[in-house]
Amino acid sequence: MLSYDELTSPERELWDAFPEGRHVDLRTVASGDDCVAEGGHRGPGRTVRAAVIVALLQSANAAQPGAVACLRLAGAQISGHLNLAGAQIAHALWLEDCWFEEGVNLSGASTQSIAIVGSRVPGVEAGMIRIEGRLDLRRSRLERGSASPFHRRVTALSLINAHVSGAVNLNGAEITAPGEWAVSAGGLVAEGGLYCQDGFVTHGEVRLMGAQLPGGLHMRGAQLERPSQRGVALALDNAVASTLNFSDGFIAKGTVRLRGTRISDNLTFEGAVLKGPPDGNGPSLAALLMQAVDFDFTLARTPSGAVDLRGAQVAYLHDNEHSWPEVVELDGFVYGSIKADEAGGRREAVGRQDSVAHRVTWIRRSPGYNPQPYEQLASWYRKAGHDDDARRVLLAKQRHRRQTLPPAGRVWGHLLDVTVGYGYRPWLADIWLLLLTLLGTLSFDSHSPKATKPGEGFPFQPLVYTLDLLIPIGGLGQRTAWYWSNDALQGLAYLMIAFGWVLTTAVIAGVTRVLQKS
Repeated sequence: MLSYDELTSPERELWDAFPEGRHVDLRTVASGDDCVAEGGHRGPGRTVRAAVIVALLQSANAAQPGAVACLRLAGAQISGHLNLAGAQIAHALWLEDCWFEEGVNLSGASTQSIAIVGSRVPGVEAGMIRIEGRLDLRRSRLERGSASPFHRRVTALSLINAHVSGAVNLNGAEITAPGEWAVSAGGLVAEGGLYCQDGFVTHGEVRLMGAQLPGGLHMRGAQLERPSQRGVALALDNAVASTLNFSDGFIAKGTVRLRGTRISDNLTFEGAVLKGPPDGNGPSLAALLMQAVDFDFTLARTPSGAVDLRGAQVAYLHDNEHSWPEVVELDGFVYGSIKADEAGGRREAVGRQDSVAHRVTWIRRSPGYNPQPYEQLASWYRKAGHDDDARRVLLAKQRHRRQTLPPAGRVWGHLLDVTVGYGYRPWLADIWLLLLTLLGTLSFDSHSPKATKPGEGFPFQPLVYTLDLLIPIGGLGQRTAWYWSNDALQGLAYLMIAFGWVLTTAVIAGVTRVLQKS
């Protein structure tokens, strides 16, 4: 138990100020060692033992009547281990521009608002903490870390299964982990949101898997970097948030993983840079099964790695010329509308002359053949009233599928494509029929055939005879009434019959495929 006589001068000042919630400022304007970023010790005249802070927060010095006790300290060096694990803390804690010799342990504590602002701390362990207020770590530098009781990895900031009724503010903070995890906050509930803006920097993975962020995650302009050559910069698997803001210069050197993440409003990467893992082994964005209302993917630069949107669902997709890398996984990706970012604003990406070709090229960036991306794109064109564009997309789908077929299937596919455009261009059959009719009429008109039964039937008519050859169903009475002694013309007649069957079969097959929407 601490006695007042054992306290140093700065500790007594803090002890006396606590019951009234007065601010104790040990900073000296003239001294250069107040700059936490540059390091340096404060000396005994500005050192406060962690045990004194713990004792005060455990009500060692009762509050004065009519006052609210609060620990407010600035410019101090905190010696020893600030261990408040499991504590029931009824007072707010405000530490600013302080230097911690050892890490801070708040695991399982129940407390009011906590602020460690502009300070240097060798790691904060706050797993399972309950904060009735906010957690403020603005402008602080968290590094080295200590082993967490929940995992073996070294973490600079642990908020595993923490519950904060207000916001978690990490604006301007720099968090560095010697291992892999700079922030480990799986299961975090931050009702007021998580703010990582205004110069926020991490060296190590930020893990927010399963986090619940009703107030959103705000990383505008943040820089996330993996210290190793591979891996994930940000993991938000199965998280639930109102909004995710990765805009205005957000940079991720490593994968941004949003697998199964649910966003009730908007997800934006406007002006962001997704560099992916430095070794190139991994996607820049992995958003499998992600759900969002508005997905703004108008990046500042083309991602270095792949973009994986398999199974994702969004109502509105915004993209630009920098959005899509060489590999884009789109199987199962569902969207209600696409808006292109162009000069002068954004508009529905339909109606342009190159719209279909551009979107088909986008789909072809996906490895292998998958019919769903084509069906989804065609459905969007139909809803927008562009049925012709929808048919062009479905034709492109069949041409892509043809590449996966065995040789016989590819030959038949080419035939369907040339004759009727897989049923999506039935007018091609009319052109072929017109050309063959013209060829047959001119060829047969220059010679005289022999009658099968002389003196019977109608006279020879080249046009009707040609049509009788080309139309396999029914008969016009000319094909069976005449034959050729000229082998070339007889061969042409047989060829016309074969073309007629091919055209008829192709039309039937193409129309059937369209009706079945295969």
